[in-house]
Amino acid sequence: MMPETRVCSFTSEEIEPGTGMMYVKRDGSVMWFRDSKARKNALKLKRNPRRMKWTQRYVKGGIK
Repeated sequence: MMPETRVCSFTSEEIEPGTGMMYVKRDGSVMWFRDSKARKNALKLKRNPRRMKWTQRYVKGGIK
């Protein structure tokens, strides 16, 4: 049986099996993070992943 592949909720990068962090919000929704950098940027700093150049969600030219 193959391990389930997961995608980071912030960076949209694939998470290797056996790594990453699962964060469960109070409303029951589940967020997966590749590393602590992605987790802190999403939850603590409340940043938009489309503005971070190091994410795969980055949009060149800016967002209005």
